[in-house]
Amino acid sequence: MRRLLLAAVILGMAATAQAADMPDFLRGSLIPSVPAARTNWQGYYIGGQASYGAADMDFTNSGQDLLKQLLNNVDVEQQFNISSWPLQHKNSTQNSGFGGFFGYNGQWTDVVAGVELNYVHGKFAGSSSGRQGRTFFFPSDYQTQATISSSSAMTITDFGSLRVRGGYAFGCFLPYLFGGVALGQANINRSANYTLFYRYVGTQIPPLPTLGPYSDSLADTANAHFIYGYSGGLGIDMMLFANLFVRAEWEYMRFTAPVDTTINTVRAGIGYKF
Repeated sequence: MRRLLLAAVILGMAATAQAADMPDFLRGSLIPSVPAARTNWQGYYIGGQASYGAADMDFTNSGQDLLKQLLNNVDVEQQFNISSWPLQHKNSTQNSGFGGFFGYNGQWTDVVAGVELNYVHGKFAGSSSGRQGRTFFFPSDYQTQATISSSSAMTITDFGSLRVRGGYAFGCFLPYLFGGVALGQANINRSANYTLFYRYVGTQIPPLPTLGPYSDSLADTANAHFIYGYSGGLGIDMMLFANLFVRAEWEYMRFTAPVDTTINTVRAGIGYKF
């Protein structure tokens, strides 16, 4: 009996020692998890994009400066400021475009920041015209009929932005915000004219003569005119494999020009990071 117990103890000790020498996965323990690799967004990148958007052009006051020049030192303008009458209206247009982008990213752990030059070639065109007339009992003993009109047309063919952007990486996804300077090129054609007619309504005999009509016009053409403003928006880049990524974004742009213009576009693109 003692021999059997001694043999069992020896066999148990041998089995324990053998188990201790076995690899962890043979003893049933889990393999330690390996941290996921962080996507590298740092470096220069370049890409192409397609866009679709809408432009809102405000022509309301686009002819006022021309009318002010025409009516300089005219009595009705000095008295009633007729060049400030709202003659035109707003216009909205939609169209597609294509372009590209080029930039540089810096990366600190999961925080990404950089600069980018973004360009779109497209065509947003709008036009407006208006006419207004009023009658004044001015000057003394005269009834004055004043009529002014103006028309404007604007076509934006190229636009883009020089922007700074910042984002936070979630694996292969990089959502980001951006803001910067909006730049563009437009053809702007404007014209304005006025007509004044003075009719005597006094009691003098013989009556004083009717004066007029007096009229004049002025036109301004600016082809390939440089326009500028500001831009902002948001988007997301997604790394597909190697250094190839796709992009989706929205951008708002506002231009200060003789015709105040805002452009909203959505874009899809593909790029490569060096």
